[in-house]
Amino acid sequence: MTAIPSYAHGTSATELLGDTIGADLDRAVAAWPDREALVDVPSRRRWTYREFAADVDRLARALLADGVARGDRVGIWAVNCAEWVLVQYATARIGAVMVNINPAYRTHEVAYVLRQAGVSLLFASLSHKGSDYRAMVDEVRPDCPRLRRTVYIGDPGWTAFTDLGTADLQDELTARQAELSCDDPINIQYTSGTTGFPKGATLSHHSILNNGYFVGESIAYTEQDRICLPVPFYHCFGMVMGNLAATSHGACVVIPAPSFDPRATLEAVGRERCTSLYGVPTMFIAELNLPDFASYDLSSLRTGIMAGSPCPVEVMKRVVAEMHMAEVSICYGMTETSPVSLQTRRDDDLDHRTGTVGRVLPHLEVKVVDPATGVTRPRGEKGELCTRGYSVMLGYWEEPEKTREAVDPARWMHTGDLALMREDGYVEIVGRIKDMIIRGGENIYPREIEEFLHGHPKVADVQVVGVPHERYGEEVLACVVPRDPADPPTLEELRGWCEGRLAHYKTPSLLRVLDSFPMTVSGKVRKIELRERYAAR
Repeated sequence: MTAIPSYAHGTSATELLGDTIGADLDRAVAAWPDREALVDVPSRRRWTYREFAADVDRLARALLADGVARGDRVGIWAVNCAEWVLVQYATARIGAVMVNINPAYRTHEVAYVLRQAGVSLLFASLSHKGSDYRAMVDEVRPDCPRLRRTVYIGDPGWTAFTDLGTADLQDELTARQAELSCDDPINIQYTSGTTGFPKGATLSHHSILNNGYFVGESIAYTEQDRICLPVPFYHCFGMVMGNLAATSHGACVVIPAPSFDPRATLEAVGRERCTSLYGVPTMFIAELNLPDFASYDLSSLRTGIMAGSPCPVEVMKRVVAEMHMAEVSICYGMTETSPVSLQTRRDDDLDHRTGTVGRVLPHLEVKVVDPATGVTRPRGEKGELCTRGYSVMLGYWEEPEKTREAVDPARWMHTGDLALMREDGYVEIVGRIKDMIIRGGENIYPREIEEFLHGHPKVADVQVVGVPHERYGEEVLACVVPRDPADPPTLEELRGWCEGRLAHYKTPSLLRVLDSFPMTVSGKVRKIELRERYAAR
């Protein structure tokens, strides 16, 4: 009997959207003008869809008045706030390319992005957690000759800039929108590079609008939903899976805080009666571990999205039972694919929500291939996950060679992730090809060990990495955040937990107890930093 290949495509009776982001917003305003579109909890400001569109248009006219042309790059270097969302939709209205800049970047990184993308206008926060954005911009400005103006959010200059749009430029705005194509580049997002500088994944109206729409469809969003977004807008998780999923369904975006705060998040859910909550697993762990967790009213929740890294079984059980998120969904993707390729559905069981990252989204294709030959593997065998379809980036901004390294001639995006496709089409992510540990000739997948160690009563969170070993090549290091910092697990306790239940070569031979893990701004653990930190020890 011929083995079934590890290939799946998302058939659907629901058509792809052919609109630009601006046209899709117009459709939402026409359908739900008086429903709330945006709530910024820290500033206590609210917008209905009619009010939101009016402010988006005012900012769009200001951009036109400032001379921003179709295809010009407009940067945004800011924490989560209402103005971030306004910039996202206003730049889309006029066909400018919004360049997302990680709020954690410092001068060296910011200068690179501003130069590489050719940013001419920058919106920036004034300050956050001790970072003085104005001082940093002043420092890098001499090295960024294309940057002609910076507008600071929360500064009088923001109001002065938006006042440019009070002039009667509505006819010009209407004309600009009419000349836009849904295939135009609309967004550049810089991916976290493990070596060298990050690369600017260039995305279109078509790719991010449809991805947000179908992510929302998979968890049955309607105009009744209210989505709490503690995840960063800088990343696709916030601006695509959050903002665009909301506006394409008439739902409301709720901003709980400028950056992740577990208490502010749960307070916003209760006060705003949110039906959906987003986060990476470490965010949900932080919320569940609050001493007063039981005091928050989370009864309005029904769904949400967990993404960024695998969800431990015990965490998922608590999210469903204690946070009322019976329809919570797991998403898998990457910036280069707008971002989601695979997603669990609202009625999937616990095994599919924790053991897999779901099945392919509508109108997309996925396959698992031999990393060396590119030949599709049979279902049940491990290989590299590839994806193809509307969501794949246009390319890395002005880096054709690096684009060709990631996207092959048949337009398959090579993810670099090791995966296994089950018989039913659901996909398991085994790990990164580069994260796989090879100990004495044995291939070890960190995810399996992490999942097992999450069951230890003293372990709140755990990451497993390989570090050099003279005899075996690599050995297994467990980095643990304890449930009780005063009573962390010992290496002997962890090894005893594994004895007789895990193969000896998978059992950690080293332990490091940490307060937290080094993270990217999108919530992914920087395993490379853990490896480098402890390799010499």
